[in-house]
Amino acid sequence: MPGDLAAEIARVTSVAQGKWAQARREEDLAGFLPVLGQVVDLRRQEAQALSGGGDAYDALLDGYEPGLTGAEIAALFDRMRPRIRALREAVMGAAPAPRLTGHFPKARQLALAEEIARAFGYDLDRGRIDEAVHPFSSGSFNDVRITTRVDETDPLGCLYSTIHEVGHAGYEQNIDQAYGLTALGQGVSMGVHESQSRIYENQLARSPAFCAWLYGRMVDHFGPLSVSGPEDFARAVNGVAAGYIRTEADELHYNLHIMLRFDLERALIRGDLALAEMEAAWNDRFAADFGITVARPSQGMLQDVHWPVGLFGYFPTYSLGNVYAGCLHAALRADLPGLDDDLASGDPSRALAWLRDGVQTHGGLRPPRDTIEHATGSPVSEAPLLDYLEAKYSALYGL
Repeated sequence: MPGDLAAEIARVTSVAQGKWAQARREEDLAGFLPVLGQVVDLRRQEAQALSGGGDAYDALLDGYEPGLTGAEIAALFDRMRPRIRALREAVMGAAPAPRLTGHFPKARQLALAEEIARAFGYDLDRGRIDEAVHPFSSGSFNDVRITTRVDETDPLGCLYSTIHEVGHAGYEQNIDQAYGLTALGQGVSMGVHESQSRIYENQLARSPAFCAWLYGRMVDHFGPLSVSGPEDFARAVNGVAAGYIRTEADELHYNLHIMLRFDLERALIRGDLALAEMEAAWNDRFAADFGITVARPSQGMLQDVHWPVGLFGYFPTYSLGNVYAGCLHAALRADLPGLDDDLASGDPSRALAWLRDGVQTHGGLRPPRDTIEHATGSPVSEAPLLDYLEAKYSALYGL
């Protein structure tokens, strides 16, 4: 990649991030499109330099999920979409889940978040928890830090974002110390990284068994809750609702958000969709998939920072992480009978040890798909994730 192109990408994306933040506040998509057009053009140039005449989008995707192509992801998503949409329709037609309401003081949320982080194996001697507007994990080897966010009307946001980031941090902290500060001493791909955060957050911490334990700890920290018991609490934790914001989406809707972004950004990079047509394409697709209409840019094209900073090829790794997590969860459950009894006592340690030994300790030793297949003994497939979602939501919603 030419050095002057790399420098120009760094310069323009730095400018674009600030302009995106302003445009998002002011709902000014038209004013932001010129600089976004510069970012797209530069990333297309990068893709051409890296692809050697091959598919431009694949060249960008390879930076986040080595060895996978856009065509493979498109085929994967085409197989997933019908079952997800059918399950979504069934759930949305059922009685809605109860909602957790009330006032949840910040200090108590953070205390419970730290307790849960420790339960999920986060080593605070080699990390720390701070607050941020958007939760994230950073660092590797023996310095891995996470952030969370606090809303005193919504404690689940704090608790589950903490668990999610602990999944990322746990991967980094559990890599074999012999790999430290080498090319193998970090997570192998964004998809595998996301598989760890998603299985911690969803399959383990949102399971009805763990929710039963968490319900008791919530009562201990906050007093009587607005939901009537552990079963209603589990339904509240796993509530399904169509919403505009990807980062707030439930397990069922989340992949639909990613599929939309993947299809649009791939078409954009390949020249099949003009930037001027992007907003209309987004809004039409969103209405079809979610059944609600986008009213303003911050609900649609301007909600994510990824495109302004040039991260084309990043979005599909989120859903790929869900698919990987589904494969890992199926294998984990087969190997660990009685896991729900552990989770109901607030003890995920057996599951964490399984993930550590099967995935995390190996760092970047194997390519991404080989990492998952080595841990599970089976080829990567979307079927375990879809089976898990159908079983979980059918039970929670009485389908």
